[in-house]
Amino acid sequence: MKKTLRNCLSGGFFLLFVLFATPVSAQKVGMGVQLGRPSGLTLKIHKPSAMSVDILAAWDLDDFFFVNVHGLWEKPISGDGKFRFFYGPGAFLGVYDDDRGNRFGDDEISVGVSGSLGLSAWIDRLELYLQVTPRVAVLERTEADVGGGFGLRFYF
Repeated sequence: MKKTLRNCLSGGFFLLFVLFATPVSAQKVGMGVQLGRPSGLTLKIHKPSAMSVDILAAWDLDDFFFVNVHGLWEKPISGDGKFRFFYGPGAFLGVYDDDRGNRFGDDEISVGVSGSLGLSAWIDRLELYLQVTPRVAVLERTEADVGGGFGLRFYF
């Protein structure tokens, strides 16, 4: 599990490096937490006039690592733009400790497509949001699941 987790974290840091290497004009970076299914740390590269990138990472170093990445479009639902509806496609990767002894050793890997839709409220540099995230795993087995939660992000 630790070798697989280390590889996943290395890939995640590489992805973050690529995202931050792009020009940062007209975008804001928000960091925070999400409580729900799963609970974890969230990072959003917010681009008001284009697709934003939302990343959620959750882990327990002995049992699992999970990351969701979504592209999000936002539509204001109030005249001042403080309340917004968001939606977009994404993907996920999960690595779970599996004591049933499958072909990957002690690890079960889940990869699939997902979507995100929800509502957000902006208070100065703080974003509060509630989202639903339907997911369909395509590897190691096919199964559907629904996640989501409540979160907050602070923008720098």
